[in-house]
Amino acid sequence: MSDTVIKVENLGKQYRLGQVGTGTLMHDVNRWWHTVRGKEDPYLKVGEANDRTVKGESNLVWALKDISFEVKQGEVLGIIGKNGAGKSTLLKILSRVTGPTVGDIKVKGRIASLLEVGTGFHPDLSGRENVFLNGAILGMSKQEIRSKFDEIVEFSGVERYINTPVKRYSSGMYVRLAFAVAAHLEPEILIIDEVLAVGDVEFQKKCLGKMKQVSRQGRTVLFVSHNISAINSLCTRAILMHQGELSLDSSTLSVVERYLDFSEPKDQYGNRDLFIVPEDWERPWGRVNSRFKRVEILNSENTPTNELFLFEPIHLLIRFEVFENIKSCILQIRIATTDGQQITYSNSKEDTSKTWSFDKGEHQVKVTLTPNLMPGNYSFYIYLSSEDGTVFYDAIANFLKFQVKNISRSNVHYLSSKVNTFIHVKGSWNASN
Repeated sequence: MSDTVIKVENLGKQYRLGQVGTGTLMHDVNRWWHTVRGKEDPYLKVGEANDRTVKGESNLVWALKDISFEVKQGEVLGIIGKNGAGKSTLLKILSRVTGPTVGDIKVKGRIASLLEVGTGFHPDLSGRENVFLNGAILGMSKQEIRSKFDEIVEFSGVERYINTPVKRYSSGMYVRLAFAVAAHLEPEILIIDEVLAVGDVEFQKKCLGKMKQVSRQGRTVLFVSHNISAINSLCTRAILMHQGELSLDSSTLSVVERYLDFSEPKDQYGNRDLFIVPEDWERPWGRVNSRFKRVEILNSENTPTNELFLFEPIHLLIRFEVFENIKSCILQIRIATTDGQQITYSNSKEDTSKTWSFDKGEHQVKVTLTPNLMPGNYSFYIYLSSEDGTVFYDAIANFLKFQVKNISRSNVHYLSSKVNTFIHVKGSWNASN
């Protein structure tokens, strides 16, 4: 018996912008006439790729096109891609929320899905009633649900409100209970969309731990997330979606590297510009009253670069604009691996023992960091915030990727380049008999 639990072949989903159905009665009759004669649907021959950056001519677009892949039992498959790449549409089709336009899907086993806040819950029912409703949808008996009920409530942390209608819940409480139900009612296949981002950090870690436990029990997990660190730590394999098509199906590391390459900023000619901060660059806390415009790395020769020699100091030139006067602020810098694992931290007040004030206009800050990074690939997280960190005037995440070479400026190689660590600590070494 094959261990393949999901098989997708030539899957496609087409939408007509602004309308429901094929548009007119004539279209419906024409589609039916082709179908009864065993011919291809005539409306599948038109339409454009789902490229949000280009204004199209047709009102028919392919949200998904020519998608084929398989998932084995016990696999944890990560699905990543930019917003609008087709990830959520794919999960909705796999969860049978919507049907495909073309293609075949074969699923072996019971599916539990967590796609959007509120999916599968009735807002007027209490948390308790929704647990039993979801279990019934999954095909479980009342006795089976009752045996898991206490475990579900404990995991969700909403015991105090379990008899309250869920329409009174915050989005975080909604997700807590919905995930607890999906994970504990023992489906063969668990499908999780980016919805986990609604929860707090502690609960996200709890969910990732539960998904790992589920996979170890031989069940299958499909996980969509923009959290690259979570994808790397959880997934045994990944696929990359790009403009409605499957761009890459490979190891998690290979897919993440391709995704990060897609995400690099480009200039007006499509060439990568290392240092300009795009308006739409990821800002985890939004933007208030300022904007980072350019961040450059300068090497020891004062030349802009994204490649540094081993143990070379990092000179960072940060340019930003302030829209209204800012008082008592600090600049914070974190260095992280390219998958988001943060490894060093520094802020301006630590070194100067005082806060800064900036008047309206453009400003520039130069900082020198000496983190002694091991050879590898890294990126910056940069924040301009109030002294107490409660207000972020601007914050950019995972910007300006750079590489530390496995060689110093004096052409000395680091001998243990495969050591799995990020920081080199210099020591005083003595040997005696």
